[in-house]
Amino acid sequence: YQYPLVFGLILAFCWCSLVCCSRIYMGMHSILDVIAGFLYAILILVIFHPLVDLIDNFNLTYKYAPLIIISLHLALGIFSFTLDTWSTSRGDTAQILGCGAGVACGSHVNYMLGLQLDPPPHSLPLSLSSLTVAVFGKAILRLLLGVIVLLLTKVAMKKATIPLACKMFRIPRGDVRRARQRMEVELPYRYITYGMVGFSLMFIVPCLFHFIGLS
Repeated sequence: YQYPLVFGLILAFCWCSLVCCSRIYMGMHSILDVIAGFLYAILILVIFHPLVDLIDNFNLTYKYAPLIIISLHLALGIFSFTLDTWSTSRGDTAQILGCGAGVACGSHVNYMLGLQLDPPPHSLPLSLSSLTVAVFGKAILRLLLGVIVLLLTKVAMKKATIPLACKMFRIPRGDVRRARQRMEVELPYRYITYGMVGFSLMFIVPCLFHFIGLS
């Protein structure tokens, strides 16, 4: 979409600042951690930005891309779970990886089924449509329905994955909070639950909108 550069820069700066400050406020990271993370993000951007189209094309078109995506994200999750003690950051990492895998797999399915194809290059950039009451109402309805579907997906997967993981690894499930501090429970719970949330976001919710005429 075509939008003013200044608006984009302000939005990016505000979002980045809120994320960084929230980590310090919650006591999850120090100021030095945030600075190092910010510089690391810039390094990743410089290295991977030229490869974005190549990676995106592989994720969408390669037949076995979902298997590679899931395996890679799962391996990264297991690697990050090598901490000796429980930490909320460990669960957050698995949650992010699960979401990423779900979104990538949902995009792959959309492409293979011919749904939500990217607009042709000659039509870009798209211009923002004027804001009317009908457009605003449709956006709010899409938001509410989408959030409801994602919340239902999260609740259903949470109720299924935690008891299943506890049963598989013979972990008492009377105290769910304590059970979730075990890697054997937290990894499949976070990864599968938020993987399905990401998949629903990219595939199930858009299909629902198309079915009821809200696309």
